[in-house]
Amino acid sequence: MSNDNPQAGQGRPLPKKEGDLFKNVVKFYESKQYKKGLKNADMILKRFPNHGETLCMKGLITNAMANLRGSGGDSKDGKKDVGKGGKKAEEGDKKKEAIELVKKGLMMDMRSHVCWHVYGLLHRSSQNYAEAIKAYKQALRIDPENLQIMRDMGLLQVQMRDLEGFRATRLSILTLRPGNRGHWLTYALAVHACGDAEGAAGVLDSYAGTLEENSQEFKRGFESSELAMYKNMVLSETKEGGVERALKHLDEITDVVVDRTGWLMAGLKYRLQLGMFEEAVETTTQLFERGATEDHSVHGQYMCALLKCDTQTCTQVQSLKGTGTLATLRPLSEEERAILLKAYSDDHGGLANTYPRSNAIKRIRLTLLPPASDEFRSALDRYCQRKIIKGVPSLGWDLSSLYLMERNDGETTKYVLAKDPLDIENHPVYLQLTALVDSYIASLASSDAFPNDDAATVHPPSTLLWAWYLRAILHEQSSQHARGIALIDKCIEHTPTAVDFYELKSRLLEKGGDVQRSADVIDAGRDLDHQDRYINNQATRTLLRAGRMEEARKRISLFTRHEGNPEQNLYDMQCSWYELEVADCYRRKGELGRSLRKYMAVIKHYQDFHEDQFDFHMYCIRKVTLRSYCKLLKFEDELWGLPHYGKAAEETIKIHLQMADHPSLMKNEDEEPDYSKMTPAERKKAKNIARKKKKAKAAAAAGASSNDNKNNNDKNNNGNKKKSKPHIIDEDPEGKELLALDHLEEAKKYAAILVRHAPKRLSAWALQYDVSIRRGKMLMALQALFKMKAIDAKDHRLFTRIVDFSQKLSSSHTSGGDQGNVIAEGVISSEFPNLMNGKSLKEFLTSTVEGVKADEMTDLPMRVAVARAMLVAGSGSNVALDASSLILDSKLNVRCVTVETCREALKFTESIGTTKEGGKVKELLMGLIMTKFPFAKDF
Repeated sequence: MSNDNPQAGQGRPLPKKEGDLFKNVVKFYESKQYKKGLKNADMILKRFPNHGETLCMKGLITNAMANLRGSGGDSKDGKKDVGKGGKKAEEGDKKKEAIELVKKGLMMDMRSHVCWHVYGLLHRSSQNYAEAIKAYKQALRIDPENLQIMRDMGLLQVQMRDLEGFRATRLSILTLRPGNRGHWLTYALAVHACGDAEGAAGVLDSYAGTLEENSQEFKRGFESSELAMYKNMVLSETKEGGVERALKHLDEITDVVVDRTGWLMAGLKYRLQLGMFEEAVETTTQLFERGATEDHSVHGQYMCALLKCDTQTCTQVQSLKGTGTLATLRPLSEEERAILLKAYSDDHGGLANTYPRSNAIKRIRLTLLPPASDEFRSALDRYCQRKIIKGVPSLGWDLSSLYLMERNDGETTKYVLAKDPLDIENHPVYLQLTALVDSYIASLASSDAFPNDDAATVHPPSTLLWAWYLRAILHEQSSQHARGIALIDKCIEHTPTAVDFYELKSRLLEKGGDVQRSADVIDAGRDLDHQDRYINNQATRTLLRAGRMEEARKRISLFTRHEGNPEQNLYDMQCSWYELEVADCYRRKGELGRSLRKYMAVIKHYQDFHEDQFDFHMYCIRKVTLRSYCKLLKFEDELWGLPHYGKAAEETIKIHLQMADHPSLMKNEDEEPDYSKMTPAERKKAKNIARKKKKAKAAAAAGASSNDNKNNNDKNNNGNKKKSKPHIIDEDPEGKELLALDHLEEAKKYAAILVRHAPKRLSAWALQYDVSIRRGKMLMALQALFKMKAIDAKDHRLFTRIVDFSQKLSSSHTSGGDQGNVIAEGVISSEFPNLMNGKSLKEFLTSTVEGVKADEMTDLPMRVAVARAMLVAGSGSNVALDASSLILDSKLNVRCVTVETCREALKFTESIGTTKEGGKVKELLMGLIMTKFPFAKDF
């Protein structure tokens, strides 16, 4: 490099003309005028080809243009970049060029903070945040007071949850620019995020001290209100007297706060924590007057105030969702029940009298009455009649939340919701409901009136219709599918244009085992209303479960953009439920690569959710929505434990484990099968299949070619047609790239994410065991077993894996991992017997079998798991019959009996063999299944 070559970091700045051009480069980059920026950079590099900062800026602009091509977006130069699918290779080349330019520029001027800043921005665009932070730190060593670099580094630190680093960075910014409100608020948030609520309150007090007396922050307005409420939230989290200070602070900010409902809710929470129950009752009264009568959370806290509950109970009630209240959390004593019934009565001063139109108050009263009492039956009667007359389709599921069962966890007795059909069928509320609805149907059919109506009362025919509908839902809840379908057919015959009836019939058929008829019925209901997105989605879902993918695509495309590929449109809309259903459909068909692609699409959505928080770090500070920002950070921290992500990650792990266990599944589809090992009939069939595949592939290629020609003709056409978006080409539709990955490494990665972010999900630990045992990590597998036992010691998945672990220990073929590790072997030998209560495998299995036989309600999956273990570990001629008796003796009148669990039971009978006894067992089991599921197909 020549000495006369300018380098800013070395004290040799550009001449004025080139310096102005460099300023333009930065300006054009910031305004996204990338082509103009490149033009100016090339003009500088033409004279000074080794100028480091210009090389870095050119690389940064090139990278931005590559990203724009990848997203198919527009630059502000007025020209559209090409679509990402067909130009993926070009995009990769551009990115490589950008990296090389930035690295070259950095090598030319390593003492320039601009070069290091650009290097960090390049890593940030690639989401390599750790390396970006390193580059920013290096830039700050050169220019320690550069606010822009410090701001960029602070954003990355909070994104990475380096909270201590974020706090230090924001303190440095505040020290340099103490006159900016945003710097004060961001530093207060950083201190708060580090768990120092007292320090955050002090920062906010210091900020208030810098303001003038007539400042806007002390006047009523949205931003001042949010700031005051945020400070109140921070005060409530301080350790010594925080709740008292927060309650006192609420009184001080009453003239500033705009969010009166939030202000009252905060006061209610604090008063319950401090035991100020009379004041809490007054606060809830004010909330009711403001329209919170339908908020069950307020009702739950109102009950706590009336009953003067302890702080722990109040906290549990505040965390309840939906229609949960204190009455649905735990059983009430007679004295407590009397107090609450008086508060919710029709008498003067009661809530039912004060707010006669409130549906929530009527609904809550049902949860307060003892299910065995005449008052409960009378209240339930009035509630059901009112809803049936109005024709409320959701009445059945509304009442299902009354199926509460007591469960003792050793310390306290709490309510849990009955979900299994066997529990629901014997529940006292369900029995009363069925008796009531049956009496309605009989009375309405004979006299068009309810049983207790006056002689002159006559209800319209639709009343009987909705009574039938409610009874059909009750049949669905107790798995009486045939009876439910008989009633819903009456409803359809009566009013064939009501979509709700078709939806219920479809659900009954699907749960009864006939998913094909279920899809036909829901699709017929969809035809009644083509504007109903919900019923269209339900039809799509059911068609996918029936394996009718092309029909499902046509249905879902009715509500996507008309131009372009519907699948791409759904991906852009992050429609996770659809992609999960499509992935399941592919998996059932054995197309694991395509299935894996769809599961990975859902995982990518959640990665995008995580990246999207980047946009809110500064936005929330600017808009002073600080409380919402705290909720956002908490949500993002819990993102990987959400159900849709968990489903996608679990199924991804299962596919990778399946591929690891059966590498032959990865066989190239274009490869000719080995015809020499086939019979003549098999050879003929295989050749026909291969011929059809080849023909379909050629037709698809011809179609793609014609489409490309059509697109080219459209491009050359200079008519007035509106330009459409570039077509995005999927370069790996069969997921071959995903199937070529290291399966155990991929499974390990997602299992680690699940157990870290969803530690209370038993299925996550079960998969962690499956991955660990295949990797030979016996200690990790043992840890997973103990975690599973802590969640549910009676789950069949735990039992299966304990037996498997015991057999692996006794085998001398365990390879890799912990083999030969004396410490690990010592821990396993001392701790594993605790899982089997100190028994040998044979004793453990014998005691489990005895427990299953003694408990008639042992669920079907557990019975199948124990029967399989008996076959594997047992000996003797009668083992198969003894094992099968665990299933047959139940008559399928046990918990967890579904079409899927019955299929698993049938698979067990196939493992017995083709002996006469095995065939008889299978025949008996099929008889039980067809009695339980008369519409079941494909068994």
